[in-house]
Amino acid sequence: MKRIFTFIGLLACTISTAQTIDDVLRYSQENLQGTARFQGMGGAFGALGGDMSSININPAGSAVFNNSLLTLSATFYNSDTESNYRGSFAQADNNTLDLNQIGGAFIWKTTDPNSGWKKLSLAVNYDVVQNFDDFNVSNGVGIEGLDNYFLNFADGIALDNLKLRDGETPSDAYLDIGATNGLGFAGQQAFLGFQSALIEPTVDEPENTTYFSNSDYTDLNQDYRQTTSGYNSKFVVNAATQYEDFLYMGASLNFHTVLYDKYSRYQEEFFNVDDELRSATFENQLRTEGSGFSFSLGAIAKLNQFIRVGGSYQSSTWYRLSDSFAQGISTNYPNQAPNFNFTGLRDINIFDYQIKTPSRLTGSIAAIFGNNGLISFDYSYQDMSSAELRPTSDAGFAEENDFISQTLAGVSTYRLGGEYKIQRVSLRAGYRFEQSPYADGNFVGDLQGISGGLGFNFGSSRLDLAINRTEQDVLQYFFSTGITNPAVLNRVNTNFTLGYTLNF
Repeated sequence: MKRIFTFIGLLACTISTAQTIDDVLRYSQENLQGTARFQGMGGAFGALGGDMSSININPAGSAVFNNSLLTLSATFYNSDTESNYRGSFAQADNNTLDLNQIGGAFIWKTTDPNSGWKKLSLAVNYDVVQNFDDFNVSNGVGIEGLDNYFLNFADGIALDNLKLRDGETPSDAYLDIGATNGLGFAGQQAFLGFQSALIEPTVDEPENTTYFSNSDYTDLNQDYRQTTSGYNSKFVVNAATQYEDFLYMGASLNFHTVLYDKYSRYQEEFFNVDDELRSATFENQLRTEGSGFSFSLGAIAKLNQFIRVGGSYQSSTWYRLSDSFAQGISTNYPNQAPNFNFTGLRDINIFDYQIKTPSRLTGSIAAIFGNNGLISFDYSYQDMSSAELRPTSDAGFAEENDFISQTLAGVSTYRLGGEYKIQRVSLRAGYRFEQSPYADGNFVGDLQGISGGLGFNFGSSRLDLAINRTEQDVLQYFFSTGITNPAVLNRVNTNFTLGYTLNF
C-alpha cells in the first residue's frame, strides 16, 4: 500500500519547488486545439463564429449558426523534441490519439416578424485546450552534479534532523521531515542527499548546519529523461443571441478539468580518483489533479456586407489543484549500507493549492467574400505577470508571486486564417504567433505555428481534415538549483485532426 502524507495550509507552502512559476504557465496558456476547421484556419474565429470551437475565442460565435448541429473531432498528436545539452544532441518522439472535441448547438429562430431578436443559441462543447503528452531526453558530459542540488538545500539544516531515529525507516523519516514546519521540501532534499552519502556534514555533531560534497569528479556523464501526460480540458456552457441582422452577443461558463503526470529520471556517473565508478539515480514523480472555472463575454458586429468585427473577454480562471509528489534515489557511494536505495516513489506527499490565471482580451476582424471565401484575424492579450499562486497571504507563495510579477510579461497572440470554397470543397490555411511569456524571452521562446486543412460539404453533414504544426524553443533545467547548465529543447508539435459535423 502506498504511504501518503498530506500537507495543508502553511505546510504546503514550505515546498518551495512544488508549486512554482512552471505550474502557473502550464495552466495559464491554451494551445490550439478544437475542431478540424478551427485548427485549419489557425484558430482565427473571433469575428467569424459559426464553429463549435469558436466559442472558446468569442462566445457570441454560436449565434452565427443557422441551424442546430453536432460536431466531434479526433486528433493524432505527434511531439518531436530535439535536445542540445552542452553540445550533445538527443531526439525523442511521442505519439497519442484522442477524441479532443465534441459539442452541439441548439438554435431557436423567432417567429415574430416585428421582433428585433432574431435567434437564440444554446450550446455545450468539450475541448482539450492543452495536451500534456510529451517525452524528451537530454544527455552529455557536465561539470555540475547532483551533489550541488542537495548542498543548496542542506546548508542551514541541523544534522540531527537528517539522521534516522532508533527503529525509524527512511520512509518514515522522509515523510516526518516533510511535515515538520520549517523543513518541508528543503528538509526532505537534504535528508536524501545525506542518507545517500552524496553530501557529508562538516562535523559529525547534531547541531552541525554546514555540509560538503562527497563527490570528487571533474566531469561526469549525465542522462535526464522526462515523460509527461495528461490534459487540461474545458467544458463550455454557452448562450448567445442575434439582434437584427448585424449584432451577435454571447456569454459562456467554462469548467476546466486538469490531469497532469510528470515522471523524471536523472542519472549520473563518473570515475573517482581511485578509479572507482560512482553512480546516482534520482527520480521525481508528480501527479496534479484539479478543476477550474472561468466565464467569458463577447460580441460580433457586421459593419457592412463584407466586414465583421468581434471583441471578447475571458475572465481569470480560478483553479483548485492537488499535487501528489514522490521521490526516489539510489547511489553506490560508501554509506552505512552499500548501494543506498530509497524507493520513496511509494511515499507520497500531497499538497493542495490554488492558481489564478490572467484574464484575456481579444479583438478580431474578418472579411467575408460572399460564398467564395473569407480572411480572418485575431489579436489577444494576456498579462502573465498578474498570475498568482494562492493563498496570496502565505509567505511562501507571496515570494513566488513576486518572482512571477518580475519575470513574466504581457503576451500578445496573433492568429490569421483564410478559407476558399470551390463548390462543396473548402481549402483552409492559418498562421499563429504567440510571444514568450517571459520578459526577457530566454527561458521560453516565441511560438510559431502554421496550419492547413480541407472541408467537404455533403449538405446535411461536413467532413473536415486539418494539420497543425507549432515550433518553440525552451530551456530545460534538470532541477531548480544546483545544476545551472540547461538543455536547449526544440519542440515541434504536429496535430492531425479529423472532424465530422452533422446538421439538423
